[in-house]
Amino acid sequence: MTLQKSYETLAGGRYLLVEVQDRFSLAGKPRKVRKSLVVYDDCGAAEGDLIAFTESREATMPFYPEKRVPLDAYNAAILDAAVISVEV
Repeated sequence: MTLQKSYETLAGGRYLLVEVQDRFSLAGKPRKVRKSLVVYDDCGAAEGDLIAFTESREATMPFYPEKRVPLDAYNAAILDAAVISVEV
């Protein structure tokens, strides 16, 4: 049971609790920033997957112009790897 109206547009997706990785952690070093957020996912990401997400107004673009949805972050892709070529 939820206390909020269900949006048909968001049916089939789920919400993930995501730990944001900074450039240091992507280069194999300890993270300097600790940030987590809730991301809407309809790609099917699993625990431990590396994802690319978008925030703010851009998070609603996959649903535009048909529907307006209450999203702050959207999973845009599941990544195989992230390669950092610049020394941090």
